[in-house]
Amino acid sequence: MTAVRFFLFFSLLITLSFPSLCFSQSDADTLIKLKQSFLQGDLNSWIPAPGSSPCLQKWVGVICSGESIVGLHLTNLHLSGTVDVQPLLQLRDLRSISLMSNSFTGPFPDFNKLGALKSLYLSHNQFSGDIPSGYFSSMRSLKKVWLNENQFTGRIPESLMQLPHLLELHLDGNQFDGTIPPLKIPNVLRSLNLTRNNLQGRIPESFYNFSAASFEENVGLCGKPLPKDCQGAPPPVPSPSSKFLKENRIHGKAMLAATTLFIVLCFVVASMVSTQRRKKEELSIPRGRRRDELLPTHLPPESFHRLSVDSSGRGRSGSKRDSTASQPTIKNAMADLVMVNDEKGKLGLQDLMKAAAEVLGSSGVLGSAYKAVLSNGLAVVVKRMRGINRLDKDEFDAEMRRFGKLKHPNVLTPLAYHFRREEKLIVSEHMPKGSLSYVLHGTRDVVHANLNWPTRLKIIKGIARGLSYIHTEYATYEVPHGNLKSSNVLLSNNYDPLLNDYAFEPLINVTNVAQALFAYKSPEYLQYRQVSPKSDIYCLGIIIMEIMTGKFPSQYLSHGEGGIDIVQWVQLSMLQNQAEELIDPEIANNAGSVDQKLQVLKIGAACAEMHVGETEKE
Repeated sequence: MTAVRFFLFFSLLITLSFPSLCFSQSDADTLIKLKQSFLQGDLNSWIPAPGSSPCLQKWVGVICSGESIVGLHLTNLHLSGTVDVQPLLQLRDLRSISLMSNSFTGPFPDFNKLGALKSLYLSHNQFSGDIPSGYFSSMRSLKKVWLNENQFTGRIPESLMQLPHLLELHLDGNQFDGTIPPLKIPNVLRSLNLTRNNLQGRIPESFYNFSAASFEENVGLCGKPLPKDCQGAPPPVPSPSSKFLKENRIHGKAMLAATTLFIVLCFVVASMVSTQRRKKEELSIPRGRRRDELLPTHLPPESFHRLSVDSSGRGRSGSKRDSTASQPTIKNAMADLVMVNDEKGKLGLQDLMKAAAEVLGSSGVLGSAYKAVLSNGLAVVVKRMRGINRLDKDEFDAEMRRFGKLKHPNVLTPLAYHFRREEKLIVSEHMPKGSLSYVLHGTRDVVHANLNWPTRLKIIKGIARGLSYIHTEYATYEVPHGNLKSSNVLLSNNYDPLLNDYAFEPLINVTNVAQALFAYKSPEYLQYRQVSPKSDIYCLGIIIMEIMTGKFPSQYLSHGEGGIDIVQWVQLSMLQNQAEELIDPEIANNAGSVDQKLQVLKIGAACAEMHVGETEKE
């Protein structure tokens, strides 16, 4: 008996001494079983290591709180096959699953076995078939359900509309039919998109708070808020509860505007309070995937007068040119260069024509950029702008001259322009450090900025001040900046930020504006098809989180892989009280207090919140 008791005691001691090791190994086995159900994918980092755990090894897509797995964000990893939910039952703390932008097929997986889930993101896959009416009955904790851009059919499950904490529901781009079930608690749901389905019948009264944009491209739907009346059925009489909801929404809009202003003011005050002295410390640039449209692409120099294309559609350097660029040469186009700002002196046309042109990169719909160094040493950037043909010559001239009068240390003012119907050229001073995006995410073989904490705080403060100035100067614009992102923040030799590509919204063709400007990825546009000055605040929040975490936001990308959903990642980590782990390791132990860095990060998260000033209730 003594030997048996000793063995039991020793076994208990071992178990109590190494609980995390046993639990972590179990978590690794669980995820490997999940991985085995996939046919393919980029999960090469999922390799168990003795004595470690997926959290300590930082497996891709695994979100942890301590050593507990709280989220699986396997977005855009080329995954396919089936999803074996059974192993996930072992992850007791799992609260969020994202399989967005993969190639999963087949019926809806058994996620309803995970009753504690709060967020389920399955957008942009090929899931298909009907979802049972009572599927979501066991998932009472769900707050966010994104099933858009799949191939689901049948009726929308009634149990989905019965969820008591449902905040976001995106079912657009499927083949759901039949009528829309009414919401059980209508004043909880914040974000709704049911567009591009086959839904029919009268829209329930519980959805009257949403705009018509949430129901578009369902030919069988009728009734408020759509302009299409339901024939043969009298409109419902508004109930006292719907009247209360309407009044509450009006009050909420006022509170939303006030809260937005308060956050901006708080940020300016917090920035001015900080008097940290700048320290010059070298930074190892974080690794990450690059995108040509966001980071400079340095190609062999060529003179501007050789940037024409031949009949084959290829330039002399052999690179493919677009149809717009293949019209006139830059030399011919610059014949009537118009100066709007002569602070750097007059631009010599002949000198510019003799300068070598270095291709900096493409900005998508807006065009391409080239660098040239003049004989007097002045470096300039010539942007060949496409898709900004909304204004005639006189109107365009007025806008350019208005740009030329802007005076702010954090706003880049153009020097000159050229007008052609097919394309426009805008000439600006070249900033030696390049864009903030390039400095944060560029390759290690390039000399990078010393982005310590004081420098990053300086950049954030400068961006906020520059944006405030633009909002003052263009207060009448629907969205004053419109294209605020790290690739449009240039850095001087002293790492002073200068905002670029601002106030372009009135210039861009209506058909191109949503693809050209980053503000059109803000929640208010995605939900209501509207932009406003608050859209710039959302963009500011993305940049702040990008600077504080060092991560490349997937919000910048239209297609392709790379980046991280920085809004979802930051908000989930804060929800799990793990905000400190979000700070870029390069500045985590740098000058400045942790509390100060967390406060700035929280300001960024608040700016990017879908409804500024509101938070999810646990």
